[in-house]
Amino acid sequence: MKRLLLISNSTNFGQGYLDHCADEIGTLLSGSRHRVLFVPFADNNWQPYTQKVRERLGPLGCTVTSAHEGIDASSRKSLIHEADAVFIGGGNTFRLLSALYQFDLLLDIRQAVLNGMPYMGSSAGTNVACPTIKTTNDMPIVYPPSFDALGLVPFNINPHYIDPTPDSTHMGETRPKRITEFHEINDVPVLGLREGAMLLLNGTKVELKEGTARLFRKASQPEEFTRGSRLDFLCDPCSGTQIAI
Repeated sequence: MKRLLLISNSTNFGQGYLDHCADEIGTLLSGSRHRVLFVPFADNNWQPYTQKVRERLGPLGCTVTSAHEGIDASSRKSLIHEADAVFIGGGNTFRLLSALYQFDLLLDIRQAVLNGMPYMGSSAGTNVACPTIKTTNDMPIVYPPSFDALGLVPFNINPHYIDPTPDSTHMGETRPKRITEFHEINDVPVLGLREGAMLLLNGTKVELKEGTARLFRKASQPEEFTRGSRLDFLCDPCSGTQIAI
């Protein structure tokens, strides 16, 4: 059964790194030996990023190994199979997905999660859990071979979702406008996760654990959801989203 914690942002204002989701991380990893594989490729500085994650997850009883510490493709794949959980951190989504293709890690991570390995993603790491990264906010600083991602959930997410400002004099670049443009071409639902929001998925059970979210579906009015809301209906067809990788 799939178990995923999908976080909009890794740091809330006035709090430390992952502080706002520490309880949920502990719940996600309960019962495992807490060997976490960290994927740092959304950032350009892999070792400092890994150290930051080690310092944060260590007090939660986790031992962290980074995917960049595998010296070749074979050893990177071995790190996946030796881990109890995987955490893909935030940064630039295009850089992250490009590296996952470059290092040939997509299928191995996907299969491990489908086999029951807990998955945690923040920001870009949440984006790549979706069928595609087409609803990321990031600039395309690199060109991945495809926009197809892990496909662990059958809907897309827009992390860091921001509502339009009512008194703004420039409303041409709002998130709802961009998501509407997405739905002019694509049919996949898009869940806008505001800052501090996170989803917990157990199989086909989906709960908004913290914060609020706005759901966009093609040819429908947006819907609002608050903490504790169940969004299981988003996984009704979830026998496994197919991706072309």
